[in-house]
Parts: sequence; structure tokens; C-alpha cells
Amino acid sequence: MKKLIVLIALSLASVAVLPQKYMTKNGYIGFYGHTPVEDIKADNNQVSGIIDVATNQIVFQVLMKSFRFDRSLMEEHFNENYVESDKFPKASFKGTVTEPAGVDLNKTGAYEVTVSGDMTIHGVTKPVTVKGTIEVLADAIKAISKFNILPEDYDISIPSVVREKIAKEMEVTVNMNYAPMGK
Repeated sequence: MKKLIVLIALSLASVAVLPQKYMTKNGYIGFYGHTPVEDIKADNNQVSGIIDVATNQIVFQVLMKSFRFDRSLMEEHFNENYVESDKFPKASFKGTVTEPAGVDLNKTGAYEVTVSGDMTIHGVTKPVTVKGTIEVLADAIKAISKFNILPEDYDISIPSVVREKIAKEMEVTVNMNYAPMGK
């Protein structure tokens, strides 16, 4: 009987030490747009995010001025004219893994998932649903997604004089490597 009690206590203790929240301060978000005139590409490796495996919630935020472009003039126009980074310094996402329902992010493996939530860019919040992959490792979680957004959906206006240089739709890539909180 004593052995059974010890086994139960050890089992409960091992479950209690499983991390419930994972975080990153150097996640990646990039975007790309192609037109026959010009490609626009920007990368940001300073994305902060948390994933809560108990609730399947995912949140992240990104400083708009942390996006890096190949050309400094593009970066300047992006921050000053389009996303108005001084007025709207951050973009964010808060959502939940909705499909497959009941996915267990405590179990090692790769999961094709759908995440639904609210994305805020340029002070405008819109509901979004995107597909992605979450890979649960022994001591980390990776989340990857690729989806498209329309700048006009977030009240980002593109002047007609440069409209043909900027794609109507931007491909967004998210690649987050989360570590257990507190490590």
C-alpha cells in the first residue's frame, strides 16, 4: 500500500512540474509582397509571445519599428507613411487553437492546427483564422504559419502614385520558438 501511495505522489508531482506556459522574446515575423515592379520584404526577429498549453491560447506582439528591410528608404516609408509606427507602435495577435478541438499541447508531436483570434495592426483589430503547425518537443514548442493579409483591411492606405509598386496582398510568415517560462 505504501508503494502505491508513493507512486501516486510521484506521478502527481511529475505532472505538476510540466510547464503550462512557454514564451519567446525573439520570435520571427516577416512579410513579403511581389509586384512586377518591385518586391517588398521585411523581417522582424524581436517578436514576444506566449503559448499556454493548458488553454491552447497564443498571444504575441511585435514592435513595428523592429521590421528590417533591404533598403533603408523602404523601412522609413513603412514606419512613417504606411503603418505610422510612432502613432501605432505595436501589432498584436491573441487567439486560441480551435482545430483540432482538444489537441493536447502537452504531448510530444507535430500538429496541423487552426488558430482563430484577433489581430491588431495600425490600430485596427480584425478577427482572423489561420492554419499552421505546432511542434511540441521535450523542452520547447515551435509554431509556424503562413497567411495573407490585405493592408487596406487595417486602414493602411497606399498612395496611388506608388500603388503598382506595392502588392495588394502581403504574405506573412510566423515562426516562433517557445521555451518554458522561467528557464
